Amino acid sequence: MKLKKFFMLFLIFITLFSNISFAVEIDNIENIQYPDYSELYLGKDRLEKFNRKVFSFNTRLNNIIIRPIHILWASIMPQYGMDRIYGITKNIEYPIRLVSTLIQRDFKSAGTETVRFLTNSTIGLGGMFNPAEKLFKISAVDENMEQALAKCKVKQGLYMVIPVMASTTPRNMCGKLLDSIFNPSSYVGTPLIAAIKAIIFVNKTYYMQPLVKMIESNFADCYDITKKLYGLENYIKCSNIDRLHLVKKWCEDCKNNKNKLVKNFDPSNLTNVSNKNNKKFKKIETENINEANILKGNATETDIILKDRKGEDDGIELKPDVILADYNPQTPVIDSMRTALFEVNDNYKSIWADFSVWNRAFYKRLKTASISVYPDCPKYKYRYLLQKKNSPVAVIFPSIGDGIMSTHAAKFAKIFYEKGYSVVILSSHFNWEFAKSMPKEYYPGNPSVDVEYVKTTTDKIISNLEEKNNIKFSSKTVMGTSFGALMTMYLAEKENSQTINNENKYIAICPPVELVYAMTQVDKISENWKNNPDTIKDDIAMTAEKIIEISNLDELKKMNINKLPFSENEAMLITGFILHQKLSDLIYTKNNKSLNNTDLYKIINQTNYRNYAEDKLITNECKTIEDLGKNSNLNKLSTYLINANNYKIYHSVDDYLTNKKQLKQLKLYTGTKSVYYSNGAHLGFIYRDEFLNDLKKEITILN
Repeated sequence: MKLKKFFMLFLIFITLFSNISFAVEIDNIENIQYPDYSELYLGKDRLEKFNRKVFSFNTRLNNIIIRPIHILWASIMPQYGMDRIYGITKNIEYPIRLVSTLIQRDFKSAGTETVRFLTNSTIGLGGMFNPAEKLFKISAVDENMEQALAKCKVKQGLYMVIPVMASTTPRNMCGKLLDSIFNPSSYVGTPLIAAIKAIIFVNKTYYMQPLVKMIESNFADCYDITKKLYGLENYIKCSNIDRLHLVKKWCEDCKNNKNKLVKNFDPSNLTNVSNKNNKKFKKIETENINEANILKGNATETDIILKDRKGEDDGIELKPDVILADYNPQTPVIDSMRTALFEVNDNYKSIWADFSVWNRAFYKRLKTASISVYPDCPKYKYRYLLQKKNSPVAVIFPSIGDGIMSTHAAKFAKIFYEKGYSVVILSSHFNWEFAKSMPKEYYPGNPSVDVEYVKTTTDKIISNLEEKNNIKFSSKTVMGTSFGALMTMYLAEKENSQTINNENKYIAICPPVELVYAMTQVDKISENWKNNPDTIKDDIAMTAEKIIEISNLDELKKMNINKLPFSENEAMLITGFILHQKLSDLIYTKNNKSLNNTDLYKIINQTNYRNYAEDKLITNECKTIEDLGKNSNLNKLSTYLINANNYKIYHSVDDYLTNKKQLKQLKLYTGTKSVYYSNGAHLGFIYRDEFLNDLKKEITILN
């Protein structure tokens, strides 16, 4: 006990000694492309070299010792049992939440937590169940002692990574020690109780493993993204943003205004939801539409291209093939985020937890393998699942920068597999793992060049699977989304030109028509934060909190609300962050350790997609951005698009990575071989039955 007191005093000393502000001022905005989010929330990483070494140690420790323990536990206890134990654990920790709220002088929350504790301890059988939330709609106030310290103006101090405990700060360590003091289970020490506590600890810490695995599988620099996520989450909690229940209040407002269109949701004014049309984006005229003229993917170009009543653009309006009824469009960037509504839960359904050896959910059945594509290059990883007999194979290219663990790719793989296909999931060729497995001189971004590497990789994987499993695929279908869709079409044109009577099939969902134009649009979105640089810290935190809240979409699905609780600015912030993170991973991977991490990230935060293209994609064969535009234009494939019949393109008329002129030209080339949806912007229609039913019909015909 004396040792604990000494350690506590030591932590308090460090906290007070480190009690300096690390507020980041964003100066010279015009010279900055992207803010450093980890520095924004945690200050300068003054211990980075030490922290990275400890982070590597923790990663090895987790892989060798901690994760196997969690796998064993998850294979013994079903998910239902783990959740019940976790509920008991949270219930026992009630004193921590009570003391924290009292110190913050939040007596209402203290009362709420007390009512929750009494309800869940009695009706909920000690916390195994949560009737306070389920029956009485009493939301949790998930407080800890660090939040109380933050309320008392204690600064967080230096960011540190320490063995086992991982990401932390002096204030965080002090808060955790205070948590243990107010945790009743800390004072029970009989051998039996000690064993129970060990089980509770293993059960509680297990819930971090899926996040750790996700980070390891999707990001090139796990240390950097972990630091960003820790800083952001810590800021959300210590600023009590998580207590605002933004999405819950938004849902309640939607219930009260369910016939109104929710636009530009303002978190500072939750009850004042506007239903005015956004004048920036022209809505499709629908007053004369009836059942007879709602086309189902079989329109000709003369049906699609009609005279525009207002004479905008070139005097021609683009008409969709399929009207998405009750879509309730918001703005294109928000609508694109509706890919989150693309049902993936059925890929994960199992009574066993994610890491259990007994979990046989579809995504767990997907196998991971690797193959050497080029000599002296790291092996390339891919995922696959074979049918038990000879079958056609579906090859899936995900969106820009996505890896083989893409949830959307897994969902599409399940659709194909249920139709009798074997499936292979590749990463985007703009993904860091793909680039890492290619020759050092390779930089992705020019489809005319990329297609050679993609074709070589795809052919080797298919040949390897056939040889190792003694099978022969009866046919091949390639499907891609976004940037992967553009590559799908370039691959289609190449294979068609090399093979007489090419029987392969190709499906492209929202391919950019002109890549340079799409790249410019991405940069505009990513740099939108400059419009409100003074509020960027809170804006990002608010947006992130909403994403955390809607990660469980059950409430939205029950309400049948086809909207998302984001403003256009928030949608641009999160979309811009994700897209720049993918570019960041690529640059980090191709650095080859020629720069230290500090200098490298300074360059990364100054680099947008156009900068990358000018630096890496301008060659003797492609001397200007204009040349790159010509080499990466989907309409460059016009001969193939006009004459071939072995492809299908899905698009929406309001995709912000294209414009109407581009889509009209594409429609002239493709005719009935493309389907345009009335809404959805970029991929924001893939969850809709209209699209899914047509896709299933298409691959059934192809099969």
